[in-house]
Amino acid sequence: MKYRYLILSAILFFACAAQAQNVVKGSVNEAGRSTRLSNVFVRDNQNRQMTITDSKGNFSIRTETGHILIFSSPGYVSDTLYVTDFTPKKIELTTETIALKQVNISAKRESFDAHKEYPEVYTRSKLYPLSPTSWFSKEARDARRLKKYFKHEEEERHVDEVFNMNYVKSIIPLRGQELENFMTIYRPSYAFIKDNNGPSLAVYINDSYKKYLALPADKRTLPALRE
Repeated sequence: MKYRYLILSAILFFACAAQAQNVVKGSVNEAGRSTRLSNVFVRDNQNRQMTITDSKGNFSIRTETGHILIFSSPGYVSDTLYVTDFTPKKIELTTETIALKQVNISAKRESFDAHKEYPEVYTRSKLYPLSPTSWFSKEARDARRLKKYFKHEEEERHVDEVFNMNYVKSIIPLRGQELENFMTIYRPSYAFIKDNNGPSLAVYINDSYKKYLALPADKRTLPALRE
């Protein structure tokens, strides 16, 4: 009997060890700095696993060798990691250049429905009174953080749809670089867009344009990037 228990224990140990080996852990920093980045979205499209970095910039995700991990965060250039082993990783994300931000202003984001793409996130994020796992497990906590991440992304996409370049330039005479600077400086919040109709938004744009014209010339441009 003892022998059987030893065999069973050994099997469970190696199974757990094998599973643990399929986890990549690491941290995400801002390139060239020691700043750790929280809320960076990490996903493996092959096995549909996903997570986000914690407040200290750390992440942990189940994956396999040969898979590609994608790291993305607003304001930073997305990066990828080809998984060759399961040693701890240090990822560095580069801040987006002004040119990239300008492209984002004029370009329409690709259609994305998190509820359809990642339904498991919404399932795992639910809280059940009699299920401690749903409250305290890392998977459940990550799912709730991902749910907030997706909600923010949906809100930003809605702002993009309403506060778009064609609409803004139909109201004010700015064009080109000046228009892009104006839209970045006076981009409205989702809460404002949600609570105001078309005429109210037009008034907001006109009022913001007057404020823009009153700014000193050096304040009408986007701030220089940090080196």
